[in-house]
Amino acid sequence: MAANRVKVTIECADCKSRNYQLTKNRQKHPERVEYKKYCRRCSKHTQHKETK
Repeated sequence: MAANRVKVTIECADCKSRNYQLTKNRQKHPERVEYKKYCRRCSKHTQHKETK
């Protein structure tokens, strides 16, 4: 069952710093995910996108 979960890194869309590492379910979300998370470098909540 755990074969469907993969590690992904998400980066801030504004400053391009890679802030978070998390896992996602490959079957439910085959496309790249986007979250609104807090960026310490920008000191505000920004859009974060999945990187390769």
